[in-house]
Amino acid sequence: MSTLDHGVAFKGDIRPRFLFILQPEFPMNAFVLATEALRISNQNSGRDIFDWSCASETGESVRASNGMWAVVDGDLASPPRADVVIQFEGNLPIQHNSARLLSALRTAFRHGSTIIAVDTGAFALTQAGVTGERKVTLHWEAMPAYRERFPEAEIENRLFLLDGAVGYCAGGVAMLDMMLELIARLRGHPLAEEVANALIHSPRAGDLPQRRDDPPDAISQSLPRRLIALMEQNLDFPLTLPELSRRLGVSRRTLERHCLQHFGQTPSQLYLRVRLQAARNFLFYEELSVKAVAIACGFSYPAVFSRAFRKQFGQAPRQFRDSFRSLQASRVRPEIQRLSRNSLAG
Repeated sequence: MSTLDHGVAFKGDIRPRFLFILQPEFPMNAFVLATEALRISNQNSGRDIFDWSCASETGESVRASNGMWAVVDGDLASPPRADVVIQFEGNLPIQHNSARLLSALRTAFRHGSTIIAVDTGAFALTQAGVTGERKVTLHWEAMPAYRERFPEAEIENRLFLLDGAVGYCAGGVAMLDMMLELIARLRGHPLAEEVANALIHSPRAGDLPQRRDDPPDAISQSLPRRLIALMEQNLDFPLTLPELSRRLGVSRRTLERHCLQHFGQTPSQLYLRVRLQAARNFLFYEELSVKAVAIACGFSYPAVFSRAFRKQFGQAPRQFRDSFRSLQASRVRPEIQRLSRNSLAG
């Protein structure tokens, strides 16, 4: 049974142990919020009531998505035992998920640790086989890529989800909301409230939607939001206007009027924008071929996809991917690359 299944399970001198696994390009903002929540808990308690350490695959420092480096305490070959393992993933959630990482997650899960994925970390938990039939959540931008790779998975649009021995967090400030929930479960709600006040934050429930423009009752009340959701769920085989109208329970004329009123576009124009935005996210998070991205987003011919993408974003799909892949590569041991460039210049 997971540690968190017991509610407030730690008392006295027994300290819950957190292990933060940092992957290349990990989100520094979420990592800082997690560690600060634990630090303030210790500070306000007058003693260490939480322990934490950090690990990377090799034990070497890891560069975050903002360019800052984080020093870790060890590697994944022999990670310390932890009650809660939190994995911080980056913008390439499949490419960096090595056999060693997946093995470490499985081992921690078998030994009773609660495993939590942050942002795109959901990819690794699913690859490691610890998700089971649980629902998952991850950052809304990465949802189409996750759904394409794991079509049977059920995704929930929420800030975080703690389901027994496995948890998920969308990242960003939602990390603080989840940490406050963990602190409340492990050490009680009064301490969680102290931490929230110290960080000048009003805690949010985990089941709230990630975006402000997606209120909880949006699906039942807003036709434009229902339309966008329906389009996003049907990228590879775009629905016709009659099919959209039928599934939404409105006439074609009503649907066209709402599209023009709320988006300034026809339904077909809006559908194209939705598919192109999804394609952009695929190119950012995945290493699928341009042809595979085109098919996943409902374009029968790569040439048609490339023309539409260039018109929307000012670059061909391959150029778009190459530009930020080059930037990501430059962040790997930049001091070595600088010396190499100086050597060539000399």
